[in-house]
Amino acid sequence: MHLYNPFLVLSSHIHPFSRTHTHTHTHTHSFSAFFLYILLSCVFALEISTECPYHRALGFESGSLTSDQISCSNQDQYSGWYSSWIPNKARLNNQGFGCAWLSKFNDQYQWIQIDLKEVGVVSGILTQGRCDADEWITKYSIQYRTVETLNWIYYKDQTGNNRVFYGNSDRSSTVQNLLRPPIVARYIRLLPLGWHTRIAMRMELLMCMNKCT
Repeated sequence: MHLYNPFLVLSSHIHPFSRTHTHTHTHTHSFSAFFLYILLSCVFALEISTECPYHRALGFESGSLTSDQISCSNQDQYSGWYSSWIPNKARLNNQGFGCAWLSKFNDQYQWIQIDLKEVGVVSGILTQGRCDADEWITKYSIQYRTVETLNWIYYKDQTGNNRVFYGNSDRSSTVQNLLRPPIVARYIRLLPLGWHTRIAMRMELLMCMNKCT
């Protein structure tokens, strides 16, 4: 059975020895390509058919992930009461008023997005519901891309269909979904497909760690 490999998407867009740039740009692009080559070497050192050996929280809960790295659909319409429920509030174990991200609309066109600032290896997602109300996401899909100019790619299952991840059933429990294989990307989007009462969530991303990182 063919196992879907998202790593191949990244490698297909790397052109480290392009001759179409000036000398200065060639040096810059070669350095970037070299960095990606090292990262991919680390990734391919993992067994693609197994889970990531070590996980590290990205920083939703700790606060090391900054507010400018988290965005959502219709964010420009977040005013008044909704200004307390912006995507920056979607932090695991967040408490008090404004303890989660609430989507302004409840349909399958909504999303929350994370910018890692550089290409990384994402190995899992943790989700919770809203801390002070019975509102949570029951299932979702994931999109990713390595650079802003590329199209979004759905994370697939082994049959080639968009994978559906199952989420929460209450407001406080943490549900973990590991990515096998992990995703190599800079941008991650979580797209709610089902919800209880309304789209509301707290979350954390897990980053894959191995002997290379």
